[in-house]
Amino acid sequence: MKVAILSGSVYGTAEEVARHAKRLLEAAGFEAWHDPRVTLDGLLAFGPEALLVVTSTTGMGDLPDTFQPLYYALRDRLPNWRDRPGGVIALGDSSYGDTYCGGGELVRELLVELGMREVVPMLRLDGSETVDQETDAEPWIAEFIAALKA
Repeated sequence: MKVAILSGSVYGTAEEVARHAKRLLEAAGFEAWHDPRVTLDGLLAFGPEALLVVTSTTGMGDLPDTFQPLYYALRDRLPNWRDRPGGVIALGDSSYGDTYCGGGELVRELLVELGMREVVPMLRLDGSETVDQETDAEPWIAEFIAALKA
């Protein structure tokens, strides 16, 4: 199965988590692909059968600037990915209250619009409570892998 991993990062942490997820997916036998600067055409050329999005949150619950062009391109063109599996890992800081992991929530809504099914509930990684978000994501990634194999 071809799994595209998309990432939106401000300080690089989401990209590190995405790269770690790629290694774990490849070790599990998937064709995993990650390009933090991908365009929609590049993503469509890969032809993902599943999607994993790792994104941080900025400002008032917004997506990072690096991810916004792809997000808006997906929202504008709405490729038909009905019933394809997907998942979201959201990075944030709970001290921001209502906007905590808001970027991840925006992506979840988009996946629904694309017709995708969330195979594991969104993971929220709290930057104010964790030092190693890659390691903290591993149990969730293992669940995601198991769900893709089921």
